[in-house]
Amino acid sequence: MRLTVDHAIRLEYPGLAAILFEINGVRVENSLDDLEHFKSEAFQRFRSTLSLETLKDVPALRAYRDFFWRVGIDPTKTRPASEALLRRVLQGKDIPRINTLVDAYNIASMETHVPLAVFDAAKVEGDMVMRMAVAGEKFHGIGMTAEETLTGKEVVVQDDRMLMAIYPYRDADFSKVMTETKDVHIMVCGVPGIELARLNEARKLSADYITRFCGGKVTEP
Repeated sequence: MRLTVDHAIRLEYPGLAAILFEINGVRVENSLDDLEHFKSEAFQRFRSTLSLETLKDVPALRAYRDFFWRVGIDPTKTRPASEALLRRVLQGKDIPRINTLVDAYNIASMETHVPLAVFDAAKVEGDMVMRMAVAGEKFHGIGMTAEETLTGKEVVVQDDRMLMAIYPYRDADFSKVMTETKDVHIMVCGVPGIELARLNEARKLSADYITRFCGGKVTEP
């Protein structure tokens, strides 16, 4: 599996980078006691080191907010994933429980402040391409009750058939990870202002957490 970034993206957003890697042979469950304990410890750590009042000013989170504005997404209404999850925790709330694989990589995302996109490999055809959206394109994301019509300002990722994500905002419903999933493609989503070292940290941490709780073998990018 390869990810190709369109030349127009490189010109419009210099410094944007993403890392794609695979984990094969995972075991996805609805929940796991060890993971719930691990999540609770992580939440306590986040609450002791971060403040709700100053969260938006954390440099990495600010970089994703700035990128959202540039692609037509209001980050005060739709926050980048890492920030949205951290805000819930700092407000004393739990994060939504999805399944063990999604929950595990959400902790890595919160810890590194880097959004991650994960796709069921069995539902992906061919390689991935990152490009600018075409005005009028339709996208059905996870949690959406109806398709969204794109404006053409968005950055999107597609396989050989259809759109897989609005980058780095929302993944498509058709390729989401479920308990039947055995192999996954994981995209570490960077934006201008995020150094490659941070993306590699997110890659390593997410691979560690996923394999710790879901097993599997990592194929390096």
